[in-house]
Amino acid sequence: MNITFRQLRVFAEVVRQGSVQRAAEQLHLTPPAVSMQIKELESQVGLPLFDRTGRRLSLSTAGEYFVVYARRLLGTLKEAEDAMARFTGVESGLLTIGMVSSSKYFLPQLLAQFHAEHPAVAVRLRLGNREQLVALMQANEVDMSVMGRAPKEWPNRAEPFAAHPHVLVTAPSHPFARAESVPAAALAREGFIVREQGSGTRAALEEYLSAQHLQPMFIMELPNDEAIKQAVMAGLGVSLVSRHTIGLEWRSGLISTPPVEGLPLMRRWNLVTAAAKALSPAAEAFRYFMLERAEVHLAGMFGGEAALG
Repeated sequence: MNITFRQLRVFAEVVRQGSVQRAAEQLHLTPPAVSMQIKELESQVGLPLFDRTGRRLSLSTAGEYFVVYARRLLGTLKEAEDAMARFTGVESGLLTIGMVSSSKYFLPQLLAQFHAEHPAVAVRLRLGNREQLVALMQANEVDMSVMGRAPKEWPNRAEPFAAHPHVLVTAPSHPFARAESVPAAALAREGFIVREQGSGTRAALEEYLSAQHLQPMFIMELPNDEAIKQAVMAGLGVSLVSRHTIGLEWRSGLISTPPVEGLPLMRRWNLVTAAAKALSPAAEAFRYFMLERAEVHLAGMFGGEAALG
């Protein structure tokens, strides 16, 4: 098969976006150009890689198999590019960073600072929960990830760069908001709004409840922090969230963080890379930047809670 890496990149992006139009936007191509690359790839493979029903686009059985090899080939090419970059020592090229949703409240500002100091490095962000980021790192689709709890299921290097406190949040009208202290046992009567399974925030909540021997009712499961904050502010229930996600709402008096027994639950923000991965000069530059600057930046945004201690 006379397949090009360009075709593989286009194919992988269409799979990632689930749409020719969105893939074209990400690749800075026209939709007809993307469609042409896919048709040429299918011609080389000799099989349809997508099932097309109207505007819907889904992988065919052959496509499900082929995407595994496509990502593996692209990952190997990225490793070769990084290896050559280490020989030249040039801090340039594309740096792909995975991030959990809780980090979007501070990571973009840090990336802006990094880009100002390293203008030759183009940065791409991939957003996902903890399990999704682990899968991306295993597939070599991201250079490193910013997350809370480091994965234990595969070899990795996790370097803490700041403390990551989790707090109980309620509506300002909730009785807890006016209490001087709240015993953990009082949470047993509360309805909790929670993140989905696989998220670090959900794992933090379950860790806290287990330590306090509590089994409150989970009344609602939502896919992101913004939805949870809106539900809490509306008085639908309480939740445990990262302190770093509620700065604006807390300062504006829209959400309360009552003093609860056993809280805040102190975890750590980590910069995670695959143990066997050799970083490019650009990735190493970002790693040093985060380890040296991120804690001070978070302390400026959220106070001393960013200190690792």
